[in-house]
Amino acid sequence: MTAETMEGDVIDNTASFDTRELRDVLGIYATGVAVMTTIGEENAPVGMAANSFASVSLDPPLILWSIDLNAPSIDAFRNHGSFVVNIMGEDSKEETMNFARPSDDKFNNVDWSEGCMGAPILNNAIAFLDCKLENRITAGDHEILIGSVQQINQTDGNPLLFHSGKFQKLGSEL
Repeated sequence: MTAETMEGDVIDNTASFDTRELRDVLGIYATGVAVMTTIGEENAPVGMAANSFASVSLDPPLILWSIDLNAPSIDAFRNHGSFVVNIMGEDSKEETMNFARPSDDKFNNVDWSEGCMGAPILNNAIAFLDCKLENRITAGDHEILIGSVQQINQTDGNPLLFHSGKFQKLGSEL
């Protein structure tokens, strides 16, 4: 299998490992956990758990995250024009799991309010970034969504972490 770089050079993508091995190695990198939210058809709130979130730029304020091309909510995130990154706290494991599992109503028993761009802000989040969708880039089996941060807020609390396939808490400082 080959692919082209941005400069047009052909690179060999023949891997000497399988996707499970890659997933295990990537899982060693501890990440925070966020619930990405937007508005779908008939103004229904849409959300999903993600740990593929990163800062891109402080000036202008840009962030990114990625969504599987087969995710049921991908059209809502593509079409609404905005999304919220809800950074979840260590006491929000069960609420976060609502958004990690398939469900017809992920917002059942979840308190939220409307952000400045119209997407849901989860009341239990310890921080949020309300973003305007700026760009989408297809990369492999995912789409990278780049957002221009319009509004932010944070409260006290420790973040919920994900490491080696499990939710974790912050440990002691080194």
